[in-house]
Amino acid sequence: MMCYPDFPFPDDHPNYMHNTKLQEYIWKFAEHFDLLRHIRFKTLVTKVKKRPDFSVTGQWDVVTEKEGKKETEVFDAVMICSGHHVYPNFPAVSFPGIQKFKGCYFHSREYKEPEKFRGKKVLVIGLGNSGCDIAVELSTVASQVYLSSRSGSWVMSRVWEHGYPWDMKIVTRFQTCLGTILPRALSDWLYVRRMNWPFKHENFGLMPVDGTLRKEPVFNDDLPSRIACGVVVVKPNVKEFRETSVLFQDGTVQEDVDVVIFATGYSFSYPFMEDDSIIKSRGNITLYKSILPPRLEKPTLAVIGLVQSLGPIIPISELQCRWAVKVFQGLCRLPSVNEMMDDIDEKSGKKLKWYGTSNTLQMDYITYMDELATAIGVKPNLPKLLLTDPRLALEVFFGPCTPYQFRLTGPGKWSGARRAILTQWDRTLRVTRTRVAPTTSVTFPILVVLKLLFLPLLLLAVLAALYC
Repeated sequence: MMCYPDFPFPDDHPNYMHNTKLQEYIWKFAEHFDLLRHIRFKTLVTKVKKRPDFSVTGQWDVVTEKEGKKETEVFDAVMICSGHHVYPNFPAVSFPGIQKFKGCYFHSREYKEPEKFRGKKVLVIGLGNSGCDIAVELSTVASQVYLSSRSGSWVMSRVWEHGYPWDMKIVTRFQTCLGTILPRALSDWLYVRRMNWPFKHENFGLMPVDGTLRKEPVFNDDLPSRIACGVVVVKPNVKEFRETSVLFQDGTVQEDVDVVIFATGYSFSYPFMEDDSIIKSRGNITLYKSILPPRLEKPTLAVIGLVQSLGPIIPISELQCRWAVKVFQGLCRLPSVNEMMDDIDEKSGKKLKWYGTSNTLQMDYITYMDELATAIGVKPNLPKLLLTDPRLALEVFFGPCTPYQFRLTGPGKWSGARRAILTQWDRTLRVTRTRVAPTTSVTFPILVVLKLLFLPLLLLAVLAALYC
């Protein structure tokens, strides 16, 4: 799900890979497409500013620094790809009593390995992916781990039905279409029911305050079992720190806390921009299609990878770049500034409805990808596929929305996209089938029966997808 759409992961790479494996893959991608000669490593961008004749040329002065030497160059267009996990959000000073706390405290960015915390009592503040990963790892060496959360969160397993990765079963066009056409009450009920599989979150103290909002869940296979074993204890938000103890919002006190780790996320900013009001409006990120500053005299600046969704960031960024390049080249026509602002406001309202208040650009993965793909002519044509290649059409609609779908047609079409889609299930399990095991001997053709029953509805489902 996370690979570049014309460069599948090697067969020996696990489904959830270590960061070194991901770096290895990205390096192979750069070598394969001969990109390394275009990259300037260990070079800091210190300033990006409009040239005096920007309103005519749309060009930028970019100041870089390497080994103490500064250099200024002119570029026709700029992409900012620094993402939103840049600067640690460290709100320790806002907690009453933190100054008199005698233990040590730091941001999760400084955490490297668990051994130095052996035998200690550790409080982790923040129920995000980092906080949960750290809490689980520390639970193997610490005498006790406490995990504090202000608002709770859904916790999902990486391993889903039949052992496939969760996103291959959930991030599908069929699921997206259902979420669009079903009444909100029914959609919310199904969403909560799915998130509460395989355990009821309120029984573990994890239930989010508003469970129907589609905020990004936590992915951790081990946290529920660690809570069940008592080595991780979930606590509410901290009310006050004392010299050696912590008072929580529910009135409980935990004595003899040695370490506090603030897993409180990150913020982003653009210190290299001479004027970041280009990107922000009234303190909020204002970008057309979450990429382009709408009020620029010339559309030659793009912000890539700032979107957050229940989907992988590499395919999103890749498709954003393809759209941005078309805009730079003048091949993708933009609406007026007022129309772009209206589009931004409309999407902000929808974001508030589905995701609640958030500083990030929350999006539905498939809806957003299809929006960009349609603009540059690379969205798969389901009715045409149903007539010419029904096997592929079924996989595109009911199967996972893997990035290969956006290389089936149009500019940048890749000849291997169809094969990659039709073999994606087998390739996913190839790395886990390291022992030849006997197959299940007793089977019932329930899936065959269901497919025969629902086959007449397939055409209607595909047609409905086109309007979702």
